[in-house]
Amino acid sequence: MNPTPRLSRRFLLAGLLFVNLAGAAWASDNGKATGQAATRSSKHYDYYLSGNAGDAQPPQPATPLWVLAGGGNDVDSAYQAMIDKARGGSGTKVDVVVIRTSGADGYNPYLMAMAGVDSVETYVIKSRTGANDPELNAVVAKADVLFIAGGDQSTYISLWKGTALDTTLSQLRARRVPFGGTSAGLAVLGDVDYTGVNGSITSATALANPYDRKLTLDTGFITGLDGLAGSIMDSHLVTRDRMGRLVTFLARMVQDGLQPLGRARGIGVDEGTALVVDDGRASVHGASSAYFLLPTVAPSKVQAKQALEFSSVQVNRLRAGEGPFDLRLWGSGTIQGSPYFLSASGGALFSSQAGGSPY
Repeated sequence: MNPTPRLSRRFLLAGLLFVNLAGAAWASDNGKATGQAATRSSKHYDYYLSGNAGDAQPPQPATPLWVLAGGGNDVDSAYQAMIDKARGGSGTKVDVVVIRTSGADGYNPYLMAMAGVDSVETYVIKSRTGANDPELNAVVAKADVLFIAGGDQSTYISLWKGTALDTTLSQLRARRVPFGGTSAGLAVLGDVDYTGVNGSITSATALANPYDRKLTLDTGFITGLDGLAGSIMDSHLVTRDRMGRLVTFLARMVQDGLQPLGRARGIGVDEGTALVVDDGRASVHGASSAYFLLPTVAPSKVQAKQALEFSSVQVNRLRAGEGPFDLRLWGSGTIQGSPYFLSASGGALFSSQAGGSPY
């Protein structure tokens, strides 16, 4: 079947009307301050504590759980899934740690209201000195749930990568602490990250010039999440029409040797939506969809100031109530669901779906 060109964005945004079959609720943006003063404040970090500062010490989870949230309104059931995983069926309440480089304590009351939470501690980490602070790392190391808020992923990479905090985060993942991020926090959870250090790139710009100065990729920060090997993440996917840039990220990953063909893959999550990955099985919570992109052939042209030429990128779309999508089988040759294919040519994105929608 010959691919047909992508349709207008107005048609594509109709996907946002998908009814949430999981019955999750949504909270307002949790990036804003509550007005409460910081428990401790310095030029290197602000610290906000809600609840009991003592260490709750629930049992260590037997398997990992990740939450990949697409930005916008938070999905209550995804956060509750992290909390429930950390509790492990015990009656012990858990301590949640939120890290960010801007904003304040907006997540504290939101998470404290959830079942099974003993405390919420938010760190707004403003420098590499803050990320290396022993007291800060001692608190983060005791987290039962770790969440990275939205903001600017370029600051997460520049201020946290290679610091003591980076090591502490690796230790949390090694002991299977439930881990998640939204928007910019999602962007740094892949083996390859889109940094946005020179500003955000649009799909049109990326497709027209895969080496535009705004298309900046990085490796080596928060890697090795179970089931997410070789992946790059993107958020606000449908709402901001980012499928074209995600396809271009994949082309650059292969072309630049950041991930080999057969391992490179992309995950896009839309706003008001969260992908919960429990022991390698992914399910969607919220209003829209998540997309799993797998290149099947190498891109034929990835050059500066020339339109991307890249065919046969396999896409699986997962909505709430469908699946789960087994990440352990992804790319193994096992067909899950009903995939379709995308191709990039002449600065445009083409889809094998009826009607030509890339979504």
